[in-house]
Amino acid sequence: MRIVLPGGTGQVGALLRRACAARGDDVVVLSRRPERLEPGVRHAVWDGRTLGPWAAELEGADAVVNLAGRTVNCRYTDTNLRQMMDSRVDSTRVLGQAVAAAARPPATWLQMSTATIYADTRGPAHEEDGEIGGEEPHVPLYWEYSVRIARRWEQALEEADTPATRKVALRAAMVMTPDRGGVFDVLSTMARLGLGGPVAGGGQYVSWIHGDDVVRALDFLLEHPELSGPVNLAAPHPLTQAETMRVLRRAWGRPVGLPASRWMARAGALALRTDAELLLKSRRVVPGRLLGAGFAFAHPTWPDAAADLVARRRALPRP
Repeated sequence: MRIVLPGGTGQVGALLRRACAARGDDVVVLSRRPERLEPGVRHAVWDGRTLGPWAAELEGADAVVNLAGRTVNCRYTDTNLRQMMDSRVDSTRVLGQAVAAAARPPATWLQMSTATIYADTRGPAHEEDGEIGGEEPHVPLYWEYSVRIARRWEQALEEADTPATRKVALRAAMVMTPDRGGVFDVLSTMARLGLGGPVAGGGQYVSWIHGDDVVRALDFLLEHPELSGPVNLAAPHPLTQAETMRVLRRAWGRPVGLPASRWMARAGALALRTDAELLLKSRRVVPGRLLGAGFAFAHPTWPDAAADLVARRRALPRP
């Protein structure tokens, strides 16, 4: 297959690049700066805002998987929030223009989105028709901006005039991989230092998905043209934050995890140059459409996934 990966140098991009290159796909990464990538992976420069020579890479492609967007692992300042918004909306909009202008447009456009679009809940889990967030009376007002980013992100996808290209919005939960620098790395560091206890009581839910299942789910979506619109990329069994960390501590052989209050979580997030929303928002999401279409998860439960990820992390060479 010919696969184009805008923003394909990040964590999820690395998963897809490695998988596609290993099976002999023709892979093109679009990013702002050339980087040394896997053998067989080509690179084209784009700025994520304007049309350019990179658009020719879409001609005759089997799929484009757009992963572009500023990381959310940062302080939620006005500047950073605006960059999160612009990098997602602008890249999606210009990609839509390129697909629309292609003589032989890609058959499928898989567009990254986020499970953060759903309302904070400790009640029933959200499938794809779940309540969109932004108006919950019990959460900080600035959390609404994260939902607004997700909504405008998906709106840019919907507004793209691409009748010959199927479009799927990937509402992704936290992607867990053994690679350094990802969310699993951060949670593992907390667990190994004895800091991985309940945060603000630990009753908020954590939705997650193993990196292997991200790749398998995207392959599944490419093979099932009847699926379009929003699709939740999440394992079917989200757990509370307290249980998530208890399982992870056990996988690392660390029985004790100190609890943290809400203000301690905010202080810790400040020290880590990230935001407490990532720890405090209750994301309870399940993959209704994937399961309904017959997708089988390789790692459906967190104890199995955590054990596998810890084993892989232990096998990585030391930096």
